[in-house]
Amino acid sequence: MRGGGLLVAGTTSDAGKSVVTAGICRWLVRKGLKVAPFKGQNMSLNSFVTREGAEIGRAQAMQAQAARVEPTALMNPVLLKPGSDRSSQVVLMGKPVGELSARGFFGKAGGSSPGEALRGGRREELFEPVLACLEELRSTYDAVICEGAGSPAEINLRRTDIVNMGIARAARLPVVVVGDIDRGGVFAQFFGTTALLAPEDQELVAGYLVNKFRGDVTLLEPGLDMLHGLTGRRTFGVLPYAHGLGIDEEDGLRVSLRGAVRESVVAPPVGEDVLRVAVCAVPLMSNFTDVDALAAEPGVVVRFVDRAEELVDADLVVVPGTRGTVRALAWLRERGLADALARRAAEGRPVLGICGGFQVLGEHIEDEVESRAGSVDGLGLLPVRVRFAPEKTLARPVGSALGERVEGYEIHHGVADVRGGEPFLDGCRVGSVWGTHWHGSLESDGFRRAFLREVATAAGRRFVPAPDTSFGTLREEQLDRLGDLIEEHAETDALLRLIEEGAPAGLPFVPPGAP
Repeated sequence: MRGGGLLVAGTTSDAGKSVVTAGICRWLVRKGLKVAPFKGQNMSLNSFVTREGAEIGRAQAMQAQAARVEPTALMNPVLLKPGSDRSSQVVLMGKPVGELSARGFFGKAGGSSPGEALRGGRREELFEPVLACLEELRSTYDAVICEGAGSPAEINLRRTDIVNMGIARAARLPVVVVGDIDRGGVFAQFFGTTALLAPEDQELVAGYLVNKFRGDVTLLEPGLDMLHGLTGRRTFGVLPYAHGLGIDEEDGLRVSLRGAVRESVVAPPVGEDVLRVAVCAVPLMSNFTDVDALAAEPGVVVRFVDRAEELVDADLVVVPGTRGTVRALAWLRERGLADALARRAAEGRPVLGICGGFQVLGEHIEDEVESRAGSVDGLGLLPVRVRFAPEKTLARPVGSALGERVEGYEIHHGVADVRGGEPFLDGCRVGSVWGTHWHGSLESDGFRRAFLREVATAAGRRFVPAPDTSFGTLREEQLDRLGDLIEEHAETDALLRLIEEGAPAGLPFVPPGAP
């Protein structure tokens, strides 16, 4: 039996599609339905590794957690990982298949299989494999909640669309368009989005969902009534602005639980001091969600920095992952951050490198794969030599460090040859400088507390980690808050009918339609 479905589109990027999709997933699973998220094509530097070793967007992994199911490659069959303003690595069904320019990906060339389609540059040839993934999910789950990308009204990309109205029309999915009213102009965005779609696409746009509203909703209702009169489409809810919603999205300097710490009522520090963490905002920064678990700790203050003087008062500096290790290394040197990191190491002040950040802390990098820069000297803070391999390491390791069990995930081309220091996960430690390829390790509560105790001692801070902070529990609470937003502020009966029955018949055409 084929399950129901819904496409959550947006008037713009960052309108709230990811969190609304997660909220709908959590609301439905609490009703007893078996639910799965789906995004045909994602562009993000924040990714995750599934248990079968497939790389997908972190947003879909988060949505799977909201749905209380294990994430799989079916939920995000195409992932684009930018390597520059003009090119991206293409990940198909969880495995990298090549690096393509934007023109190459959206252009036209030969090829018949999915891999050949990508190497040849025809995104439209991925349509059938993406649709097959969606249909497989719909054959297994009661409902599949799909997330669109950007705006469905990108008229220059409609011909090759495999994530918005292209997939909606092929699978006959009803569409709800989300708009961020906090930015202003949401009525124009709703109307314009609808009016720029072809008649066949408009037939599936059932209505709208207002996101991030502040104030008295009765003041908004006349506008919603006028929008209904202009488009013939209802608004399925007005979601209030919710502070501190710490949930993984696609990109941008948004640290999820950092927001919860800053904006929500949290416990005061357990010890006498706070701990200040500075994260180097390297180019092509990836998986910066690694520091979410630090920001979830009472008394830990996390900020992103790009100047050497901002490291002076930091108790811990984190050099995060990046899709451009050699480029990040040059950036650190250009801005004086490399010298500041070297001074910290000499003074015994804590530095943590994760994945690409670990690689730049080493002695030498041999890269004929990512940057093709060849031999490059690292910062020399750890006795490590890195060679970039064509094959990407995708793994979900489990180990121990500082006397505690640790889980993580690995996503990297760089192969580290560790030649000294104390063992630290898959990397090493020299004094107060640590390095590892493992993302997500700080989400292991016992390990995080042990690590922060080491940092506090080295920094001379009277900081004490809270004994009962559970990152997993905090994440579940955030997902429940998203489910509450949908349940309390959306027209859930109408949404459920939409998911089960599809878009209502007879929705009017809004001119002029697609050019």
